[in-house]
Amino acid sequence: MGHRTALYDAHLAANGKMVDFGGWDMPINYGSQIEEHHAVRSKAGVFDVSHMTVVDIAGAGARDYLRQLLANDVDRIDPGRALYTGMLNDSGGVIDDLIVYKRDNDYRLVVNCATRETDLDWMEKHAGGFAVDIHERPEIAMLAVQGPQARDIVAGLLGGKRAEIVQGLRVFAFGEDGDWMIARTGYTGEDGVEIMLPGDDAVALWGQLLEAGVAPAGLGARDTLRLEAGMNLYGNDMDQSITPWEANMGWTVVLNDREFIGRQPLINQKENGHAEQFGLVLEGKGVLRAHQTVLLPNGEQGEITSGTFSPTLGKSIALARLPAGTTGKVDVEIRNKRQPAQVVRAPFVRNGEAVYKEL
Repeated sequence: MGHRTALYDAHLAANGKMVDFGGWDMPINYGSQIEEHHAVRSKAGVFDVSHMTVVDIAGAGARDYLRQLLANDVDRIDPGRALYTGMLNDSGGVIDDLIVYKRDNDYRLVVNCATRETDLDWMEKHAGGFAVDIHERPEIAMLAVQGPQARDIVAGLLGGKRAEIVQGLRVFAFGEDGDWMIARTGYTGEDGVEIMLPGDDAVALWGQLLEAGVAPAGLGARDTLRLEAGMNLYGNDMDQSITPWEANMGWTVVLNDREFIGRQPLINQKENGHAEQFGLVLEGKGVLRAHQTVLLPNGEQGEITSGTFSPTLGKSIALARLPAGTTGKVDVEIRNKRQPAQVVRAPFVRNGEAVYKEL
């Protein structure tokens, strides 16, 4: 039996099909992954993401510590704002991708459940010399309510100050009320909020959302939605052997005068060249999957890192690591047959509409 979130019984009551995910018992779907996907694109869906690891970083040295630990710079944001970044190893590989929330006097990090132990060990290892307190918060649950109607529905259910926070947030901003943190962030390419709150409150809000017509959505829809949005999945699209340059995370790297872990290898790789991440759209039948080989016209090869059938586009799509500058048509080996695909610039979908550009 894996770890269970506060919503485990609620998932069973909603006919959730439970699977192991990074050591957690989580719903893959509630009957139809496709319907859940479309519900998020057309109205709103709610995901239990309480398996994510919440870590609070406090102390007089918290700022300097995070400026050394992370490839992005926390000085880029003011209190009340969030930042996406990679935490890198000494070779510039991605230990994890995470979000940092800058509060008035401390910081909150949300990291992936599958890398929890590695992340916490790395954080502790590099805390020496800093006046910093690293405090995991396993009691905090998290709900992600995503879709074009998500914020209006959540605000209507919450009322009061919490409704004002939901309606007033800019993208990648957050507000707090008591032990609730409400952020305008997500992993679907749709508008919405992610709410960190006590477990009992999460169970109550879950019930209210379902009564209001919000669809419960599982890991299956979360994956197709994030891939349509061109968002990486740790362990697929990047890991400790892949740098931010190779995973389309270059925009999260700030090469200013501060020293951060992995900085020099990133500079070296940027000067010497590297593979890059592209999008692919399959032109015929079949489904693109991770680890399929991509064949370029000049004889070079690449590899798909994430692939799926896109419910929104009605086509198979993928993220792939290919030689720098790749454009035009390529072939993908699917069941020992070569299938043509178009190289594109992700994301594939934003706000329910196709937005990818052919390269």
